[in-house]
Amino acid sequence: MIFREAKTTDITAIQIVRHTVKENILSDPALVTDKDCEEFLTQHGKGWVCKVGGEVVGFSIVDLKAHNIWALFLRPEFEGKGIGKELHRLMMDWYFDQTHEPVWLGTSPNTRAAEFYTRQGWKKVGVVNKGEVKFEMSYEDWMNK
Repeated sequence: MIFREAKTTDITAIQIVRHTVKENILSDPALVTDKDCEEFLTQHGKGWVCKVGGEVVGFSIVDLKAHNIWALFLRPEFEGKGIGKELHRLMMDWYFDQTHEPVWLGTSPNTRAAEFYTRQGWKKVGVVNKGEVKFEMSYEDWMNK
């Protein structure tokens, strides 16, 4: 397993991972374009990928401008191997090196993703979008984890 910062040349592979997920499936795959990915990687924040056998199997992207986790996804066959946890750690460490502002995310309720974020120390703070659970992580909570 190799973890590294995501590059714009990873966007095709990132899109493939995004379209293989079993939860938080995009209602319309055209909603997240390659241009969106490029903007989030180069203008809004930063991303990371995990490669296994030369293939991207997971990625994470944080939006420093909106103080939001934009994405954390794995190909389903690579779940449960610690990849998501490491992508999360890399992303969160970088985010809180840049700012001490709280960061938030939204995910569907009663999902493996919601359970994952709860285990990582995120706190439920409300509802966003179309009924997603809104989670938040403070700098202090991350440093004390």
